[in-house]
Amino acid sequence: MAHRTIRRADSPEGNRSELAGDAIRRIMQVASTIQQDQEADITRLGLTPAVARALYELDPDRPLPARELAEQLRCDRSNVTALVDRLETAGLVERRIDPADRRQKSLVVTTAGRRVRVRVHQAMSDSRLLAGLSDQEISDLRVLVTKMSDCGCPEVGEAE
Repeated sequence: MAHRTIRRADSPEGNRSELAGDAIRRIMQVASTIQQDQEADITRLGLTPAVARALYELDPDRPLPARELAEQLRCDRSNVTALVDRLETAGLVERRIDPADRRQKSLVVTTAGRRVRVRVHQAMSDSRLLAGLSDQEISDLRVLVTKMSDCGCPEVGEAE
């Protein structure tokens, strides 16, 4: 007969598991709220989240071939073509022949695209949910979220 270990809620293992589960559920709730707020802000700019992300990834000071944008977005080049078409139609990006390689075109952010890109960046950096936290709490939260997102591996040169 196999022996099963039963974890009681008041045991350290059970308590940790419950705390971790609750933390994950709350993180998912916060992430969902952030995503909804960002999407609403981006929609008000007349963009879809995918188009906004493509614009956000483009460096206004460095033209970029569409294939490199596809790599940055981690998607197929055919999907990027549709995103760039939308950006171009909106007057936010222009396709220009690359002077270094006339066979390919580079994506150039227009003046209007620069303005909208700043607003996309603001939408993606909105901190409304952190308004009730102190500066120290925000700093602590950043450290914890960084630790989680890096799987516990600090960056080279990062002092703890």
